[in-house]
Amino acid sequence: MSIRYAVIIGIVILIIIFLPIYFLLNSTYLSLAFPVKANIEIDVKKIIGPIPDKWKALAQGGEEIGIRMLANVIPQTAALYPRYIRLDHIYDYYNVVNRDNKGAIQLNWQKLDETVCDIFHTGAKPFFSLGYMPPALSSDGSLVSKPNNWEEWSFLVQKTVERYSGTITRLCGQISGPWLTDIYYEVWNEPDLETFGKWTQNDYKTLYFYSSLGAQKAANVNKFLIGGPATTSLYRNWITRLLDFIKENNLRIDFISWHHYSKDTQSIAYRIQQLDFWLTDAQYEPYRNLPKILSEWGYDSDPNPIADSNIGAAHTIASIRNFFRQNVELAFLFEIKDGPTPRWGILSYDGKEKPRYAALKFLNQLQGDEIMIEGEGTFVKGLASTYENVINIILVNYDQNNKNTEAVPITFNNLSAGTYTMNTVYIDGRIIPVKNIKIPGGTLQRSIIMPPNMVVAVELIKE
Repeated sequence: MSIRYAVIIGIVILIIIFLPIYFLLNSTYLSLAFPVKANIEIDVKKIIGPIPDKWKALAQGGEEIGIRMLANVIPQTAALYPRYIRLDHIYDYYNVVNRDNKGAIQLNWQKLDETVCDIFHTGAKPFFSLGYMPPALSSDGSLVSKPNNWEEWSFLVQKTVERYSGTITRLCGQISGPWLTDIYYEVWNEPDLETFGKWTQNDYKTLYFYSSLGAQKAANVNKFLIGGPATTSLYRNWITRLLDFIKENNLRIDFISWHHYSKDTQSIAYRIQQLDFWLTDAQYEPYRNLPKILSEWGYDSDPNPIADSNIGAAHTIASIRNFFRQNVELAFLFEIKDGPTPRWGILSYDGKEKPRYAALKFLNQLQGDEIMIEGEGTFVKGLASTYENVINIILVNYDQNNKNTEAVPITFNNLSAGTYTMNTVYIDGRIIPVKNIKIPGGTLQRSIIMPPNMVVAVELIKE
């Protein structure tokens, strides 16, 4: 065989190997270049399983020192039925730690208790981000530095767990027992980010070591969970090296957490799958079934007015649709309420509801069992459920370019005979009711106009 012929054969082989990979990696871009219109079909007998509630988690950042951020939005927050609310800045914003005139540590939980009670009053449990460093403990007075004495930090974590997971604790005059079970304690917030300390992996290991020891010393406590590392994104080295360190030192870890901000609604699911793959290594077998926690997620890690628009609302629904059945325990949308300056809130500072809030409220209509949706397109996706005599569908037309409009056909199959009412509710408040729909049995077809970045709830009720 000539060298020239061998080179040609080699090039052909490389093309055969790498061309499918190229198309696979670029499938998203190809689908946008040649978009497929949706033609939704729902067979009401194709049940997937119970509706998951991993998305029923909200985060609140530190927007004002010493202020009960949730006090004026408890009813609005409760209307979303959150399971957990993540709270940041628990030590520095609520003045928990001080010293007496002899230098001994004094702990005052009053201000933090008030906000924790506000969380309980929404129907949720608290998820604590353990940070930041109290000035009374900090080596240089900074909120993001190491403590002068690691044992004092460990003691603070111990007392935090005893306070909010204690078997003898009674909060808000009535909260005790089961309400103080399964409380989460996350070691720090975004330790890799310069703003929050830019901890090296070795420094974070030390932080985790003393945090874990403190939690383990907690006495008379209900079941609780401690974990991390709550990095700005999912980084393999941060996860695997932390797990290696935990194994070497026989430490406790009850969950793995990270943050995720991206305009790409498919990327959350991809990251979850990545973590699952990393943990297939034999040495990580003890950690494969740990709860995976997205302790912050959203459109943009920087304040972005798009998050307050219909694009932000559509992004929220499309993202949740993509991780709806992924291997994640909780995903905390950031954040509940703006500070005095508009930032990431789904509610304004004075409690005004934004489009992302309305989108989440739509999702609460999904009850009972999830039904399979077929015929989704490039832009239009959906979720559906069935409960008693009601079928609910949430459709979203997410388009970052804000251009795609579709007339979306919807076909219901295997309906039982009877009279139905169909309500179509748009996120902008429009409602289109259609009553007295006679179905002898079998099929119902309708069409819905979906402008760019529109979210629509469809309710089909058998009378």
